[in-house]
Amino acid sequence: MGRVDYLSMKTDDVDTVAALVNSDMEELKVAAKKLFSDVSKLGGLGFGVSFLKFIASFAAIYLLILDRTNWKTKMLTSLLIPYIFLSLPSVIFNFLSGDVGKWIAFVAVVLRLFFPKHFPDWLEMPGSLILLLVVAPHFLAHHIRGTWIGTIISLFIGCYLLQEHIRASGGFRNSFTQPRGVSNTLGIILLLVYPVWALIVRVI
Repeated sequence: MGRVDYLSMKTDDVDTVAALVNSDMEELKVAAKKLFSDVSKLGGLGFGVSFLKFIASFAAIYLLILDRTNWKTKMLTSLLIPYIFLSLPSVIFNFLSGDVGKWIAFVAVVLRLFFPKHFPDWLEMPGSLILLLVVAPHFLAHHIRGTWIGTIISLFIGCYLLQEHIRASGGFRNSFTQPRGVSNTLGIILLLVYPVWALIVRVI
């Protein structure tokens, strides 16, 4: 009888240990799922920032090339140059700031100085961008770009361009109804999406 009670107690102990192990395993599974979910979320947010950076920089280049805005001065168009400098993806930035960009800048300077008739006006802004990429100090290229400071500057540029474009178009509604203003308005809105999302990700 005593042996039966002993075996029964051993069985109960084994069942208790098994229950505890199963409980711990379930907690580990839940923790692993939560960790995987958080990592995936952060990875997705990071991918979103990179993707929007490409979109924003190409939208700025599109606006620079389009040159069909209703802006009355070139000052607003010139603001696209620092925006592109700050938002250009690292792969493209490193490529253009290297020897390729130096050769392009060299040819542009030579044409501008010695063959001005062969240097069209529409090349001034792209040429200025290449020069900025090539000669930018290390502090600007590596400590302002890609940081929250550069993101805030990009946001201010986008907001200023949008409100000036709406003012030049005669109001918010006209900026979406005028044939020449719709593409520019959408392009400027894309300039705002990247810095806003980048700041949100930094806060999260």
